[in-house]
Amino acid sequence: MAAQANPVLHHNHHFPFSLTSKTLHLSLSLPKPSLSLTSSSFSFSSSSSYASSRSLHIPRVSTAPVDYAPPAPDYDFQQEILRLRALSTKLSKKKTIKEKLKLIDRDSRVKRFFNSRRNWFSRVSPHLNLDSYDFFLLKCLVAAGQEHVLSLGIESVESDFETARGVVKHAFFSLVEVIEKFDLNGNGGGIREFEEGQMVLDKEELRDLKKLLVNLGEIEKFYDCIGGIIGYQIKVLELLACSKPERYSKNWSGQKNHAIDSEFLEIRAPIGPDLSQNIEYASQAALWGIEGLPELGEIYPLGGSADRLGLVDPDTGECLPAAMLSYCGRTLLEGLIRDLQAREFLYSKIYGKQCITPVAIMTSSAKNNHKRIMSLCERFGWFGRGRSNFQLFEQPLVPAIGADDGLWLVTKSFAPICKPGGHGVIWKLAHDKGIFKWFNGHGRKGATVRQVSNVVAATDLTLLALSGIGLRQKKKLGFASCKRTAGATEGMNVLIETKNLDGMWEYGLSCIEYTEFEKYGITEGSCSQGSLESFPANTNILYVDLHSVEKVVSTNSEKSLPGMVLNLKKPVAYVDQFGRKHSVSGGRLECTMQNIADSFFNTSSSRCYKDVEDILDTYIVYNERRRVTSSAKKTRKHASVSLHQTPDGALLDILRNAHDLLSPCNIDVPVVECNEKYVDSGPPYLILLHPALGPLWEVTRQKFSGGSISRGSELQVEVAEFLWRNVQLDGSLIVLSENVMGSLKIDENGESLIHYGQRCGRCKLEDVKVLNKGIDWNVEDNIYWKLEVQRHEGCKIILHGNAEFEATGVVLQGNHVFEVPDGYKLKIAPRTSGFEAQLGQIELDKQDTGSWYWNYKIEGSHIKLEYVEL
Repeated sequence: MAAQANPVLHHNHHFPFSLTSKTLHLSLSLPKPSLSLTSSSFSFSSSSSYASSRSLHIPRVSTAPVDYAPPAPDYDFQQEILRLRALSTKLSKKKTIKEKLKLIDRDSRVKRFFNSRRNWFSRVSPHLNLDSYDFFLLKCLVAAGQEHVLSLGIESVESDFETARGVVKHAFFSLVEVIEKFDLNGNGGGIREFEEGQMVLDKEELRDLKKLLVNLGEIEKFYDCIGGIIGYQIKVLELLACSKPERYSKNWSGQKNHAIDSEFLEIRAPIGPDLSQNIEYASQAALWGIEGLPELGEIYPLGGSADRLGLVDPDTGECLPAAMLSYCGRTLLEGLIRDLQAREFLYSKIYGKQCITPVAIMTSSAKNNHKRIMSLCERFGWFGRGRSNFQLFEQPLVPAIGADDGLWLVTKSFAPICKPGGHGVIWKLAHDKGIFKWFNGHGRKGATVRQVSNVVAATDLTLLALSGIGLRQKKKLGFASCKRTAGATEGMNVLIETKNLDGMWEYGLSCIEYTEFEKYGITEGSCSQGSLESFPANTNILYVDLHSVEKVVSTNSEKSLPGMVLNLKKPVAYVDQFGRKHSVSGGRLECTMQNIADSFFNTSSSRCYKDVEDILDTYIVYNERRRVTSSAKKTRKHASVSLHQTPDGALLDILRNAHDLLSPCNIDVPVVECNEKYVDSGPPYLILLHPALGPLWEVTRQKFSGGSISRGSELQVEVAEFLWRNVQLDGSLIVLSENVMGSLKIDENGESLIHYGQRCGRCKLEDVKVLNKGIDWNVEDNIYWKLEVQRHEGCKIILHGNAEFEATGVVLQGNHVFEVPDGYKLKIAPRTSGFEAQLGQIELDKQDTGSWYWNYKIEGSHIKLEYVEL
């Protein structure tokens, strides 16, 4: 079909609209001096699944900004919730789509929308080739009060428009009707007839409609346990009403969960072992965790959009998810796998067995999250773990809503703003996607869960002790926690005590998100009962018993979506189709994964006054905050003195941990002071050690002894078989190895798998001084947490394959690069002036084991290392 010239409607008329309702007064006027009505023509082939070969006739009107300043609308939440609940209940009793359609067609909103002569959809729907399920999804959307999503050319993107709800929509529909009474020549007339080929639905709109239907289908299916699309909207409105109780009449109790059969009684801080104080118990718990590694899986919720990081691909300009953040020289996802492999390496050193942990990763389509994570795993050859030891499952996106009325926010026709629905969807999604069965097929009983932005979660023994206690004591869920930071946007762990209507008492550990503090009367204040400081932080580091969690979510009830909240603390920012930026008060329905604990409460016939934690199926462990949580969640604002939850602040915590690790080894390391000290100057030094050196600190400390690290120095050690004895570092020392923990071998399925302890690189430094100018700390462009720094000089040791490096009694001054080929050992020894280098081939019978190694053995509740030279 030949393209037609865009008809433009010019009028000098002014159309005032004065509408009055009980609480709303507004005046709408068209922008002067003219109003443009545009259209375009397009031809579609019969192969399109959403269009026939005929043109689709759709009236449109341009949407220039309209002056509008109404007072707050009087929207009856109570009646809307009751209406939707009644409809949802009736729909749940219908078995077939045909029956559901027949029922929903009787809904007042559906009848009004789909039977309206002004509605474009009723005119073109015969030509869209939609099936009955597509119609059902769209009618659910309309029944849920979201017909504006289907409005074509009549937008609801301005926040003011969204708050005016039905009144403003009616005004716009009236406006369209008036405009349609004018013909294209500007002369008034009757209702304009749309002839074939005059106006059509273009390719982009068809694509958006198809995408909308896919998204609606995912919401309807995933949220089936609460009623699909309509149930989603009910829950949104209930939570909105809870946030502003004045929206309900005084005798209204509809905001309460009907499933509640107990009265809230008390919350208090839970009691649990402090791993930083009870050293013997912590060491024993960590050994339980190492021993139980073959029974553990790993779960990573990586579906979040991480908008606060503002991460952008420098080449394409596309937004990136948090997992792709380059941190300390590698992406955050690589850091998670590296931490896991360090624990597996430790297991192999103690027990002489190989252990590859299955990893389940929840992704989303936000910011191409799923595709990017899949591509990263493929690029790194699945990290030498084999494709079969990974499962990636994608969470659905959910619509963002306006805080005033629960309307879905849209950028254009058919395009609601959608974001991931919180990490709590992970449990139901794992059940729907067969992840629990997959873990069971790998012989796994429990799993550790951690978030990608927390870069210190695997420090020392926190994760191992957490999982060890869970496995050993057959617990259903465990929290790793620490002291809260005042003013932090983080939840808190609590012990909840309730009394049922039948007189029984219930106890359990849970989490209250920071967005819900007001509901519980919890405020900032002194360290007293009821103040934030008296409760520990929720860190989202969990141990879960897989069978117990699966049992809960397999009920397909509301328990499958734990901790549903509506976070309205942050505005929703977006750009509409005209390039206009918006920031409106709103949020989306989110679930919190840690609140699956609410399904594991224990019952007692009498009230428990002490030691209640001993009878619970849930538990909590504590450690120093910087050994539990420090996150790279948001970009540091320019000139901001706060480094909390920024990559910069997390790096300082890594360095504090390095100080705490090495100082007991009789190594002189400067103290890392408070964050404010380094806002403008950068960190005092860089010390980055591969976790396979431990990861338990008692293991790492047996590899380091004596010496010093001067302020302004840099130490990077990327090798597990390492010895440091009386080394003085003033400058930059970097040790890199290809085979940090072992070498790759091809298994019977043709997959490359790491073989721990075989053909490792090795480095031994004894009585060595490393002196050079190191990092240029005056370069303003240095980004220390990315390891993007300029150096004057440095000493770099590069080990290929199973290469070895030894330096004894020498001074390595100035700029040096020692690169050792696979199968060789480079020895640096002193001579009269400087040092000499001796390169020799490693004996054949030592190619796999090396010329020396660390022998690990368990003595009591501790691990002892023995240096063995062959």
